[in-house]
Amino acid sequence: MPTDGTAEKSFPAFSPTVPELLRKTIAEHPDALVIVHGDRRLTYADLERESADLAKGMLSRGIGKGTRVGIWMPNGPDWLMTWSAAARIGALVIPLNTFYRPRELSWVLRHCDAHCLFTFSKFLNHDHLAMLEEAMPALSSHANKSLVLPDHPYLREVIAWGSPNREWCHAGPEALTTAGRNLPSVDDSILRSVEDSVAPADALVMIYSSGSTGDPKGAVHTHGAIVRHAHNLNQFRDILASDRVYSPMPFFWVGGLVFSLLSAMHAGACLLTEDSFEPGATLEFLERERATVVTGWPHYAKAMVEHPSFAGRDLSAIRAGNLYEVLPEPLRPEDPELRSNALGMTETCGPHTIDKMDEDLPEALRSSFGHSVPGVEHKIVDPATGKDLPPGEFGEICVRGYSLMQGLYKIERGDTFDADGFYHTQDGGYFDANGILFFQARLGDLIKTGGANVTPREVEATLEAIPSVREAYVVGLADAERGELVHAAIVLQSGEPATGEELRARLKSELSAYKIPRAFHFYSHEKLPFTDSGKIDKGALIALIENESDA
Repeated sequence: MPTDGTAEKSFPAFSPTVPELLRKTIAEHPDALVIVHGDRRLTYADLERESADLAKGMLSRGIGKGTRVGIWMPNGPDWLMTWSAAARIGALVIPLNTFYRPRELSWVLRHCDAHCLFTFSKFLNHDHLAMLEEAMPALSSHANKSLVLPDHPYLREVIAWGSPNREWCHAGPEALTTAGRNLPSVDDSILRSVEDSVAPADALVMIYSSGSTGDPKGAVHTHGAIVRHAHNLNQFRDILASDRVYSPMPFFWVGGLVFSLLSAMHAGACLLTEDSFEPGATLEFLERERATVVTGWPHYAKAMVEHPSFAGRDLSAIRAGNLYEVLPEPLRPEDPELRSNALGMTETCGPHTIDKMDEDLPEALRSSFGHSVPGVEHKIVDPATGKDLPPGEFGEICVRGYSLMQGLYKIERGDTFDADGFYHTQDGGYFDANGILFFQARLGDLIKTGGANVTPREVEATLEAIPSVREAYVVGLADAERGELVHAAIVLQSGEPATGEELRARLKSELSAYKIPRAFHFYSHEKLPFTDSGKIDKGALIALIENESDA
């Protein structure tokens, strides 16, 4: 039977669209800062005024409801302004991964049928216009700004911030806002009428997954799903209007868009963003801006704590977040694994299970992932037969509900959802009798060795509890006799040597013999393969270990 959330649904009273969210938040917090990025500071009133000018410029160029607008920019005021302007007029925004290389960029721009692309001419050491010419070679010989490209037939224009020096590229944002001002018919009343025509059911974003198991897939989410879900997730967090929220999670993924940006905007809080993460510079930024909430991936906390300046930093303003090692000592949980996790994915607009994240759990719920988000249903099925399984039995986690995507772009509905509207996540786990999820592994990650199942995360967690181990990643390598053998890739703490034999000896008292890795492989963090979303790419890791063994 499906498992439903136990808490009451709590949706915003206003229409859940981005124009309405902006209108409401700006009315309540006009002078509050919405974002700080280096020396740039924007208030909610600034966001309203500047995104309105940009939105009118877009309208003057024929961009409107349903227009596919690509944004290839890093986190910061320009991304926020461009996204807000496009969302206000009902465009379908495709946030593009700033880690893309030309081949990946070319594939996604063609697949999403982007009509226009907003980007920077250059960012840090990256020449975006040169990368676009490598991704779309026909651009180099294009003599005008109205694009017609055989390999990207829907792309009509590229608008770049920062004095573009290409004939095929428009300048922005000044030229775009000027175009809006030069068309008197596109005034505030027209913009308001356009905004009022945006409905909760309208598509808002198409977010591409990392594509670690194949080409990326574009999940389409509506205004209603995005705005409602960010609001609902805030019921499980402690975000206040007075907060200054630091998160390095990119806005082009749901973690950054929903759990950081939209979450802060619902509360009227301020986001702290930076061009790139560097432990010393980030610590100085957090101290200077008096950050109060710090969130992100665990390795960010470890890098900051290990930085020589950490001990001398005044981070006393921090009061919450999941970068536990950075929190003032009285706020750090004694055992982070006794804090509830949240399980989510691009297709579900972020977490689909969650509980209060700042309270310790009983030992029986160690490493659990909470209840279903209110309004979301789950079932566990046998991966082989599709049969529903009762509480306590391991199987594939399936989900449906208001936050589930409308579909995967260019993939038929019948190939995406089952007959009952559930999405099969390929995540493996079980719900206990109280409806609490225990996630165990991606189904493809389970290791079958000598007829026994090994859950990689269990072995990884046991290894990471050893003081000398900073990171542990466990995979199965093919073996003719046992099917697979357990191998572990290890990143050691700085200055903490250890050997495979020492680690194996530590594990013998805590794990069954078949779970103990047959071999340990030691790497620096930088040498390991990760997906764009910061997760270990286990397929590439297996190839790395196999190549090492063959050498």
